[in-house]
Amino acid sequence: MDRLDAMQLFVRIVERRSFTAAAHDTGTPRSTVTEVIQQMEQRLGVQLLHRTTRVVRPTLDGQAYYQRCLSILNDIEEADSAFAGAPPKGHLRIEVQGTLARHFLMPGLPDFLSRYPEIEISISERDRWVDLVEEGVDCAVRWGELPDSDLIVRPLGMAKRITCASPRYLENFGEPTSLSDLEIHKMVGIWPMTTGAVLPLDFVVKDEIKNLRPSAQVSVNGPESYRLSTLLGLGLAQMPLFHIDDDLRLGRLCQVLAKYDVPSVPVSLLYPRSRQLSSRVRVFIDWAVRSFQDDRFM
Repeated sequence: MDRLDAMQLFVRIVERRSFTAAAHDTGTPRSTVTEVIQQMEQRLGVQLLHRTTRVVRPTLDGQAYYQRCLSILNDIEEADSAFAGAPPKGHLRIEVQGTLARHFLMPGLPDFLSRYPEIEISISERDRWVDLVEEGVDCAVRWGELPDSDLIVRPLGMAKRITCASPRYLENFGEPTSLSDLEIHKMVGIWPMTTGAVLPLDFVVKDEIKNLRPSAQVSVNGPESYRLSTLLGLGLAQMPLFHIDDDLRLGRLCQVLAKYDVPSVPVSLLYPRSRQLSSRVRVFIDWAVRSFQDDRFM
């Protein structure tokens, strides 16, 4: 096996976390996979992979080598495609926060993949902040204000939010009609992984944002748990319209304090500044921007 084939095999092992799965994907005998990695480690003089009975994961050196392999293989693929006029192809790694993938990206994926049948997409949904370069992610879709970084940011839109509660909550505690009423009400707390601090309820009052913190008997850190806690009547909440549109329409949730606007939240697409964008990443970014801008909730 030549060096480029060995790199491709190593990349597949890291992505699949399995020698057996990588062997199956590449049509390589399992014994050959083991031998190739042993030869690679001997040539480089470092251990690239931690092996257990359940999973294979890269060492620190292995992660660094994985990134270099990705860069080399992408450059070769781009060079070949540029001269051959080939359509975009290859594996895309996308990181999407919370429910954004399910609402904005997944519905349009069949059309995207039918247009680009040689692109494979892996979508990960996590709320923690990941290092795109270190973890080999091509781009990420994020919700909310972004910390300073060296990433390129493409704004996708501003997601509309409302204040809401379940009929059960309103029956038990009454409906607030003014912001001063919140002193005797409860909210469902939500805290992002990036800070760990429970977020306040935000309202626009005379062109300024007012932060209020009713008591929170329950706090969560995931959008689905946040929605479910609100449905169960555990407190008031502020959620994006796209996430609760069906709940509002079916009466499972009710808008409250409608005369007070809730600040919209930015949604952004990020990708590494230093990475040469492959054609598959470029066409995905262009498609993702259109997917968000055409949505009625943005």
